[in-house]
Amino acid sequence: MDLFTRSWHALLAAVAGLADEDFGRPSGCAGWLVRDLVCHLVIDAQDVLITLVTPAGAGRAATHDAVTYWRVSGTPPTGDDPLDALIVRLAAAYGDPALLRYHLDDVGQAAGRAARLADPGLRVSTQDMVLTAEDYLSAYVLEWTLHHLDLVAHLPHVPGPPAEGLARTRELLEAIAGAAFPAALSDVDVLRVGTGRRAPDAAERAALGELGARLPLVLG
Repeated sequence: MDLFTRSWHALLAAVAGLADEDFGRPSGCAGWLVRDLVCHLVIDAQDVLITLVTPAGAGRAATHDAVTYWRVSGTPPTGDDPLDALIVRLAAAYGDPALLRYHLDDVGQAAGRAARLADPGLRVSTQDMVLTAEDYLSAYVLEWTLHHLDLVAHLPHVPGPPAEGLARTRELLEAIAGAAFPAALSDVDVLRVGTGRRAPDAAERAALGELGARLPLVLG
């Protein structure tokens, strides 16, 4: 749960440090500008707040954990999904990047406080799943880390995610894949290649072997 806090605050700090012109640049999410990604993070922060105050009810056992929380497909998003398209319209409606930056900080700090106050063993309900708060927040380490990589994909001057978040997200992705990625691949390369954020080069394809045929792992 501490790693959730560190990963989230690093992402919030990265967004807070963006110049206004950075919001109009591409992100690592297909079809989204940086402003669209930041708007999505506002929605994510709201989801965290909602979930942490939605107890599953007495006696309900956990049905999912930080790994099985993720649904996997092999089709990368195109940006044409209705919800994705809505995010684009919402982001454009902010107009001034300062408003979007403020809204994320406002909701994001609240989500961070809620996570720090949560009982790790509390069972919460979301998307027809029941998880402990600890597993739910652990799953979100993956969300924050991947989206932090998306944020900096075309902004090399912006600090990336913390090393411990990258390492934990790699562990989660390997658990989802049911296989270890080659040790020669860095955590960043594993996460970008493994989730379809970029195609592997020839050397990476050779190193991945049979696992490469199962990629990308598109998480939703």
